[in-house]
Amino acid sequence: MSALEHFPRITPFLWFDANAEEAVNFYLSVFKNSRRLGEERRAVEGGGSQGGILTIAFELEGQAITALNGGPYFKFNEAVSFVVRCDSQEEVDEYWSKLSAGGSESQCGWLKDKFGLSWQIVPAKLPDLIRNPKAMLAMLEMKKLDIAALERAAQS
Repeated sequence: MSALEHFPRITPFLWFDANAEEAVNFYLSVFKNSRRLGEERRAVEGGGSQGGILTIAFELEGQAITALNGGPYFKFNEAVSFVVRCDSQEEVDEYWSKLSAGGSESQCGWLKDKFGLSWQIVPAKLPDLIRNPKAMLAMLEMKKLDIAALERAAQS
């Protein structure tokens, strides 16, 4: 029986150079509800050492993901990102701080982590708030989103 038979029909597959295990360990440390599901090791030499990790399956907040040590051929870009829904400013602050460490901040709640993967750290109420044009304009001026400032803008 294939290990893939137990995975969801659609699973994100992330391409790393040779640091998939470092990345997975980092993500597991950021998200409380996470776990490592398994790994596949290289059977023969080629693109990495024999017996080295080829893929690691893991889960973040119920989302199954696979990380691949695929080599230096491809890099992440903003065309794909993960959205982290936050229920409070404390959650926004915590995820922003952890995921942006060693990475870079962008606009409107977007950041890149130290591996180059893009994340959107978003308050759950953001869609309702930015229906108001003033709140939308306020969001466009922010890097990390500030729920109280967005609420004030929406009420003005």
